[in-house]
Amino acid sequence: MDKFDFVIVGAGSAGCVLANRISSNPKNNVLLVEAGGSDKHILVQMPTALSYPMAMPRFNWGYHSEPEPALNDRRISCPRGKGLGGSSSINGMVYVRGNPHDFEEWQTLGAKGWGYRDCLPYFKRAETWTGGGNTYRGGDGPLGVSAGNGMKLNPLYRAFINAGIEAGYPETNDYNGEFQEGFGQMHMNVRNGVRESTSRAYLEPVLHRTNLKIITKALVNKIIIEKGRAVGIKYETSGKIFSAHAKKEVILSAGAIASPLLLQRSGVGSQSVLNAAGIEPVHLLPGVGENLQDHLEVYFQFHCKKQISLNRKLNLFSKALIGARWILFKDGLGATNHFESCAFIRSKPGLKSPDIQFHFLPAAMRYDGTPSITGHGFQVHVGPNKPKSRGRVYLTNSGANTPPSILFNYCQHVDDIQAWRQCIRLTREIMAKPAMKDYCGDELQPGIDVQTDSEIDEWVKKNAESAYHPAGTCRMGNTQDPFSVVDPTCRVNGINNLRVVDASVFPSLPNGNINASVIMVAEKIADSILGNPPLPPVDVPIRLPENWQSEQR
Repeated sequence: MDKFDFVIVGAGSAGCVLANRISSNPKNNVLLVEAGGSDKHILVQMPTALSYPMAMPRFNWGYHSEPEPALNDRRISCPRGKGLGGSSSINGMVYVRGNPHDFEEWQTLGAKGWGYRDCLPYFKRAETWTGGGNTYRGGDGPLGVSAGNGMKLNPLYRAFINAGIEAGYPETNDYNGEFQEGFGQMHMNVRNGVRESTSRAYLEPVLHRTNLKIITKALVNKIIIEKGRAVGIKYETSGKIFSAHAKKEVILSAGAIASPLLLQRSGVGSQSVLNAAGIEPVHLLPGVGENLQDHLEVYFQFHCKKQISLNRKLNLFSKALIGARWILFKDGLGATNHFESCAFIRSKPGLKSPDIQFHFLPAAMRYDGTPSITGHGFQVHVGPNKPKSRGRVYLTNSGANTPPSILFNYCQHVDDIQAWRQCIRLTREIMAKPAMKDYCGDELQPGIDVQTDSEIDEWVKKNAESAYHPAGTCRMGNTQDPFSVVDPTCRVNGINNLRVVDASVFPSLPNGNINASVIMVAEKIADSILGNPPLPPVDVPIRLPENWQSEQR
């Protein structure tokens, strides 16, 4: 049995951060175990190619949900990254921290020490913002964050923002800064025209460290737990079983799907789930695998009156030219995810923060990146960001290669259904403003025949898809809460020397894409693991929209 001080399972958005920070102390001998392989592939590194690695078994676990009752029993795709960088190597590269009130909510749910002012220093430590450091942004962190091409490549980006302003919403210069609400430029994890995964940002610079060992293509079967203490892992590679001993800690960073599965496979979870899977209980924690949350979204599509959309660039010849330019210069249409304008708005009065998010894309296409129309078009990705419905992740047997049973339970809460109705109607109102008049042709979907509550409900049931933000399945909270899985330092309740550090520990979903928050959590917990005092809270005001109790905008 190989012996290490720390064993980290999963080289994704959190695992790469932890491997970097923990191994910064040369006295710590660190093992990082990853089920996938290298992320060195042009389709991973080139931002515009983002739809391809997500469809490749080499880079994606390819999970699907059980039939979702409120979505016409459709099985919803749940891609999760496999390989160095994890989901940060296959995601849309959108950088959103969330709203300050999200982290205040975490505190009310039992995550003491995770208020916004506590988290902001770690968001700042992680990033190098292209605009330079300030009160809210970091200027010298490992993670490059940019504004893409600055919306210079297509006038539709600016038109969308102007439409939002005409609809009465504010313009925001930095939704990751003082105030999230409004329309503005989207930020992305792209540095010098290349995807900025956590593998590239955190792992590559420290590969030379002799106290950091990385094993790829190694599937972890279980955590070895002896007398209430995690002492190592068993993993399989090249058809053989190996063990690795952890003197200090085992850290699970396998993500919101795989981390609870690994706990359950190791005998940690609810009695009923373990019994049904034929697993001998080691430690009962009923919250393992529960509290699953995710963002849903739809594509609002329009014909474009002018021949300026990206649909003209979706043929093989144009793609080849874009790829060639990117290979040579790392710029142009190959160097962006094409989500260069966005918005965060409130759906109704009485909300302290936005609950609807827009990603604007100057093309009309399907989820696999192929064109959905003949001619020119564009689309708005939109969905509610604070769902109240909750699901679960269960293993079905002891086999490490057996797909999990995932049920998101989307749209089971009446408030989620109402939020969707608001999404559709508010989007239509915005897209009908004068700023879009020269561009906006026929509404392709939902289509003008979708108007009533019941028609909207049915269309959402048929068309909503995951935004790929699963979280919450090893919830952080007060140790007296029987359904919390980890304490505010991410230690698994009732088991020594075992932590979970990834999106599964989120008490609730942040308002936006989750990768930035996962990285922040890993940065913050790294200090706890190293015995460092937490960074001092940043004393900044947490703004509320003016007249938020009585006005929607």
